[in-house]
Amino acid sequence: MKQKPNVVAGVLTPLWLLFTLIPVYVVVIGSIATAQSFRKGGPLSWPEDLTAGNYGNIITGEFPLYMATTMGIALMTVGLNLLLSLPATYAVVRGKSQATRRVFRIILLGLAIPSQTVLIPLFWIIRSLGLYDSVWAIVLPQAAFGIPMTVLIVSSGMRSIVNELYDAMIVDGATVTQRFLRLALPLSKSPIATVSIFHFLGAWNSFLFPLIFTHSKEMTVMTVGLYKFIGAYDVDYPSLFAAVLLSAFPLLLMYIFARRWLLAGLMGMSGR
Repeated sequence: MKQKPNVVAGVLTPLWLLFTLIPVYVVVIGSIATAQSFRKGGPLSWPEDLTAGNYGNIITGEFPLYMATTMGIALMTVGLNLLLSLPATYAVVRGKSQATRRVFRIILLGLAIPSQTVLIPLFWIIRSLGLYDSVWAIVLPQAAFGIPMTVLIVSSGMRSIVNELYDAMIVDGATVTQRFLRLALPLSKSPIATVSIFHFLGAWNSFLFPLIFTHSKEMTVMTVGLYKFIGAYDVDYPSLFAAVLLSAFPLLLMYIFARRWLLAGLMGMSGR
């Protein structure tokens, strides 16, 4: 049958693209404009004076330290999350008892608990353990809140592994640990890569936990560091836009090199 052209979609799609590109245009152009030129012309006009000094001020300032701290916290969060979640996921998938199913349901209940609702007890626990203003004050809560999502997504990948492969390894004398490390993990690398990217993005963009659980300059992460450009009576928008673009650059590189794993994991493919 001959399909009629979708005129409404043809008209609205360019408009939607335009509205999407406007913020990108404002950030990119504003990052190479002087403060005076930006105030004079506004965010949408082409600046009269262009400069790369905004990026120079960011690179030579404290922002590289903020990015290094954020990178370390994000990597530690992903590593700890996988270290705790993957063995639990394997036990849930391969376990046959009723207790295992109950544990799986309890873990999934964590998806329904917003992190904002437990800030007060978390703050009390962190202060009681002497972890305030430390790396673990950020890493531990973020890794814990990511466990339910990791178990949910990776368990679907592990369940797709046929039992004949496990039976073959059992016949060869493989232990539970060997079956977990040599079979379950390699064949679940796509969902593992998917949750790793999601948790890395979440830790990279985290703001609430670092703001409340830390206060020193050494523990300042990138998102909190952006507030340095917001004063009591004025905002240095060009420097702020330059910092935003620099902070997004590692995420862009990660997407370029890991997009195959991300898309394969979302579609339930092997990603090979």
